[in-house]
Amino acid sequence: MRRSSLALLLLVTATAATYAIAQAASAPPQQHQARPAESEEREEQERAAAPETASTLPPDTPVITIHGVCDKDQPATNGSAAECKTVVTRDQFEKLADTLQPKMPPQVKRQLGNQYPQILYMAQEAQKRGLENDPHYQALLAFTKMELLRLELDRWLQTDADKISDSEIQDYYEKNSKNFEQASFQRIFVPKARQTDTPKDGATPEEMQKQREASTAAMKRVADDLRARAEKGEEFDKLQKDAYDQAGVKATPPPTANPKVRRTGLPPSLASVFDLKGGELSPVIDDVQGYFIYRLQSKTTPPLADVKDEIRNTIRSQRLQDSRAKLQNAVSADLNQDYFGVTPQEARPPLPMPSKRPRPAPAINQPKQ
Repeated sequence: MRRSSLALLLLVTATAATYAIAQAASAPPQQHQARPAESEEREEQERAAAPETASTLPPDTPVITIHGVCDKDQPATNGSAAECKTVVTRDQFEKLADTLQPKMPPQVKRQLGNQYPQILYMAQEAQKRGLENDPHYQALLAFTKMELLRLELDRWLQTDADKISDSEIQDYYEKNSKNFEQASFQRIFVPKARQTDTPKDGATPEEMQKQREASTAAMKRVADDLRARAEKGEEFDKLQKDAYDQAGVKATPPPTANPKVRRTGLPPSLASVFDLKGGELSPVIDDVQGYFIYRLQSKTTPPLADVKDEIRNTIRSQRLQDSRAKLQNAVSADLNQDYFGVTPQEARPPLPMPSKRPRPAPAINQPKQ
C-alpha cells in the first residue's frame, strides 16, 4: 500500500465522525437499546451471502486497486501517469473496517470499498490545494479529534466493562436467584368489560361512567365464577373460551399454557403467582388489563451454567451504563438564554382515546431456550 494505513484510517474515520456529529446534532437523544433481532438476522444473511473465498484469501492479497492515486514521490513507468496506483491488501482493509465497525457486515464493507477510492482521491486533491492549512479545516479537525477521542473513551469503557470474573458472576447469581426462577402456569384472562356494552347515543358522561362500572362488575362476577369452576377441576381451555364468550369477544382466546415463565417476565401486579405452591390456584387478580386466574404447575431455578452468559451480559450492561452516567453527570453547563434562547418544552402527546374493544391478554416474556 503506497500511502500509510494510518493516514487512510484518519481520512475515513474523520469523514464518518463528522457525519455522525451532524446526525447527532439533529436527532433527539435516545436510550441505548439492544439491536433488533431482525437486524442481526439480516447481517447473518449478508455474511452467508459473502463469497466463500473472502476468508481464505492470504492477508497480502490486493482487494482494492486504486488507479490514479499515489504518493508524489512514486516513480512513473515510461513517464506515464497511468501507472500511478494505490493497492490495499486484505489485511489492511480488514484492519480499517474492524476499526470503523467491529464485525462489519459484508454489505457495509462493499460500500466502504466503493467509497474508499473517491475519499482518498478527494483528500489528496484537497492537500494539493493547501486546504490542510485552511482555518475552517483546522477548526473542523480540532472538533473531529475531540469527537474521535470521545468515541475511543466509550470503546475503552466497553472493553473495561467486559472484565468480569467468575466470582462476580457467582455472587450475582446467589443474590438474584429468585429472578432466574422459571415456572409453568395455566392462566385464564378475563376482559374487564363486555364488548357488547357500548354507550347509547346521547348518553351523558355520568351515564357512560355508570355503564362502564356495571360492565366491569359483571365481568368480575364472571371471573369469580370461572375460578370456582377451575377449583372444581374444569379444563382451563374451556374456561378461557367461556370468558371470551361472556365478554362478547370474537377473537381467538389466548393459550392457557404458559411454560417456563420468568418472575421478571411478569408485571409486578402478577408476580405474586410465583409464591403459589404446586397445583395451587391464585385468587382472581384485578389488573389494569383485566382479571387473571393462575394455577402453578411447577417451578425450578436453572443452574448457574445455564444463565452464566445472561448474567455476564447483565453485569456488563449495568457497568457500562454506570460508567457512562458518571462521566455525563460530572459536567454541567449554563447556556446564555440571550444568545441561545429558551429551550422549548416538548409538546405533550394527546391523551389516548378510550377503546370499546377489550385489550388482549399481555404477552409473557419467556427466556430463550
